[in-house]
Amino acid sequence: KRFPFFPLFFPSFRPFHVEPTNIVSVNDDAQRVTDEASAMNKRIHYYSRLTSPADRALIAPDHVLPAPDEIYVYSPLGTAFKVDSCTDGYGKNSSLVTIFMIWNTMMGTSILSIPWGIKQAGFTSGIILILLMGILTLYCCYRVVKSRQMIPLTDTSNWEFPDVCKYYFGSFGQWSSLLFSMVSLVGAMVVYWVLMSNFLFNTGKFIYNFVHDINVTDIVPGTNGSNKVICPSAASGQPPQNRSVMFSSGNRTGFELFEEWWDKSQTVPFYLIAVLLPLLNLKSPSFFAKFNVLGTVSVVYLVFLVTVKAAHLGIHLEFNWFTENEFFVPEFRILFPQLTGVLTLAFFIHNCVITLLQNNKNQENNVRDLSIAYFLVGLTYLYVGVIIFASFPSPPLSKECIEQNFLDNFPSDDIMSFVARIFLLFQMMTVYPLLGYLARVQLLRQFFGNAYPSLVHVLILNLAIVGAGVAMARFYPNIGGIIRYSGATCGLAFVFVYPSLIYMISLHRAGQLTWPALIIHIFIILLGLANLIAQFLL
Repeated sequence: KRFPFFPLFFPSFRPFHVEPTNIVSVNDDAQRVTDEASAMNKRIHYYSRLTSPADRALIAPDHVLPAPDEIYVYSPLGTAFKVDSCTDGYGKNSSLVTIFMIWNTMMGTSILSIPWGIKQAGFTSGIILILLMGILTLYCCYRVVKSRQMIPLTDTSNWEFPDVCKYYFGSFGQWSSLLFSMVSLVGAMVVYWVLMSNFLFNTGKFIYNFVHDINVTDIVPGTNGSNKVICPSAASGQPPQNRSVMFSSGNRTGFELFEEWWDKSQTVPFYLIAVLLPLLNLKSPSFFAKFNVLGTVSVVYLVFLVTVKAAHLGIHLEFNWFTENEFFVPEFRILFPQLTGVLTLAFFIHNCVITLLQNNKNQENNVRDLSIAYFLVGLTYLYVGVIIFASFPSPPLSKECIEQNFLDNFPSDDIMSFVARIFLLFQMMTVYPLLGYLARVQLLRQFFGNAYPSLVHVLILNLAIVGAGVAMARFYPNIGGIIRYSGATCGLAFVFVYPSLIYMISLHRAGQLTWPALIIHIFIILLGLANLIAQFLL
């Protein structure tokens, strides 16, 4: 820690294999050094478990050896970024940094589908469900944090939640947690591929039309004026292509050729293969960790975009509690489980929350910091979802026109939406290899004991993952549907079943299990099961 330049002169130095140093505590300063060494060794041990010693992708990052005036945050997606604040200088994070880490990790692509989910559930029931799902998933997350502390072993400080599942359920817990973890990872990668295809298509369409001075009127209903909002679903059952009915340029043949080779579902998803498949096969994707801050920038910009659009469009609400009319949806709809499926993934952090909280400076504040982070995440989802739904111009358009990706409600020539798509496209292209690396580490290491057994093994796995993304972008480009299916599936295990079962087993072994606790947690399990089943019925 005192010599951050040491690895520069000794490149072969690998902190993963340094044995813990036993320091005798003789006074307060010595005790602090002991705590510092202990914290560092725990973190090094955790990183070393994610990959083989020959793989430098997860070599101890700079924040293991922090400079006195800076701190680095490590997210469970393998990304490291610097936060311009200070800790106590002994490897511990302040509550503010811990809250930001949790918020930044939970905020993802689900935010794009929250307005659609509110439309599916109804405005009033949508708000209520966001609040209730936030509280329920927070409670289950709290049970995950406490689950490790309830194990009667001397040292479980390096355990993650899958380790806890293995302790309670044996090999079934180990392999089932791997399965559901892969569902969440592959589901996220499929959603990313669909969104990247969408963003790349609209970005290319904007650039081509701008360069060739083509004024295009899409064959979709929409509002007039400078802040145009469109309704792609009213034109056809599929998202709109680059078809047009009016040109200011006479080069119709060139435009039609562009339309043929630049198609949202027919061609663009395949173009991404040439860029992303080679990146997935890299042994070390650590270079892309430097761009993690783009995720925060993208969310902040989306909030800014929503605010500006709402200020120009105004509020368009009409409360119809159970009846539907031409422009508005009822306040309560039977399709509400579609929103709960999206929210299960939107609030999902349960498989990595122990990692995020273990280096909190004041461990007694973990519950408070976790609650504040969940409150901020829920507030962000509520703000974006409610503002988009309320400001959607009805009439002349119906609220049913709100798309599963709300950016699709803005035409490709909208400047602010174009900037948002550029931000999100670049951010997702840098995160995608990291997700693929995590999937490779978790799966191949379980079966072959090595995260990179050979190029053939890695290539086959990556082809399967990329093939799933291309197939979904080609035949089922509905991110709301993909998010709710994957969210309800992995959430059943990590959010509802495992935390509740582990808590009940722990109470039973301690002779403290009561009927109210048993009934409440069985009810939580049944809610998770009903949430999954409902996704396939509605």
